[in-house]
Amino acid sequence: MKLTRFTDYSLRVLIYLGLRDNGRVTIREISEAYGISRNHLMKVVSLLTRMGYLDARRGPGGGIALAKPPKEIVIADVVRDMEDDLNLVECFCVDGQCAIKPMCELKIALRQALEAYLKTLDRFTLSDLIKPRARLAEALGMTA
Repeated sequence: MKLTRFTDYSLRVLIYLGLRDNGRVTIREISEAYGISRNHLMKVVSLLTRMGYLDARRGPGGGIALAKPPKEIVIADVVRDMEDDLNLVECFCVDGQCAIKPMCELKIALRQALEAYLKTLDRFTLSDLIKPRARLAEALGMTA
């Protein structure tokens, strides 16, 4: 399974903000740290804000910050919320077409694999992902 770029960028935004200890940052700052388009990040930040992961404010003293502590942000939840389609194969879809759909064992194996994948991600929070704080901050060009 491959995550979409949108989900990847969502996780990167959360990691960056998790390293900032609730300090507000701009989309430009995150864009420059990762070398990602600001326009694309604006869409990511907008959805993360609507989903309750971020607090975004405009004007003086504005910027974006985490809306809840890193230990409360479960990585599997982010993946589920950001991915618009976790159907690994067509037969997972209600209207999916396949001649062997009713008796296919492949869909059972793939469904179990997807469940195991998400169950593993359920064990990790943003707090886990930002443990190598100093090295992550250095890689992102953050000042202490």
